[in-house]
Amino acid sequence: MAIDHLIMNKHIGIIGYGNMGRAIAERIKGDYPVTLFDKDTAKTSGVSGVTVCLNSEELVAQNDAIIVAVKPQDFDVMLSQIQPAMSADKVIISIAAGISTSRIEKKLGVCRVVRVMPNMAAQIGAGITGITGGRYATQEDIDLAEDIFEYVGEVVFVDEGMMHAVTAVSGSGPAYVCYFLEKNNMSAGHVPQDKKDYFIESFISAAMNEGLDAATASELVHATYTGTIKYLQETALPAAELRKRVTSKGGTTEAALAVLEQGGILSDAVHAAVKRSEELSK
Repeated sequence: MAIDHLIMNKHIGIIGYGNMGRAIAERIKGDYPVTLFDKDTAKTSGVSGVTVCLNSEELVAQNDAIIVAVKPQDFDVMLSQIQPAMSADKVIISIAAGISTSRIEKKLGVCRVVRVMPNMAAQIGAGITGITGGRYATQEDIDLAEDIFEYVGEVVFVDEGMMHAVTAVSGSGPAYVCYFLEKNNMSAGHVPQDKKDYFIESFISAAMNEGLDAATASELVHATYTGTIKYLQETALPAAELRKRVTSKGGTTEAALAVLEQGGILSDAVHAAVKRSEELSK
């Protein structure tokens, strides 16, 4: 997209320097001024081309947009910490799975929030990210989120009610691709076309069953499949190992895999992930 130069002048703060925080910082720091904070200071020591803050409140005070890339269980504590530094001219871009924009607005007061759901392949620039705006988010906030996340892959815009489906499809999707490869004894570099076609058709159908329109379902599925295959090829990681890495205890991916491992079909697995996402959001 053609980016307004005003967007490129925005100062971006990132709270949480895990895999996703790092992927974003590394790819945008050549074009945006980036500030980092992680409570584990070992993670941010020696990172070049960025500013490192001593605490999250200081980071918020210094930046226009704050990308919150902490685990969902750490989220409420972090919001309480940054609340005193928040002001109307700042936007929060949240990566936390299952946490609604209204929940963040309630915690921070009237606040511009954009909620995003990237996936694991963002780490190699081949991800896909669902984006939705909160009640007070402006078009410029959405444009900024779009530009940032295009550095790590494709983006799609969805209504917030569809974020559970996005989480279940593209967020948990790399694990389904890995399971498919394992079950059929295939490597990422050698997938017969008929098997690939059948898997992708089943996956798109499963996504549409959860309420996603055909175009969005297709885009999410194709990007998730190709991004996962590319990740496996670039990292030479076994599919079983990657599947373990994207499966959090008690999360959406674990719920979906439990269905597959009991012999269930992909649409049932995706549905289980959606249900788990809805439960976690409460």
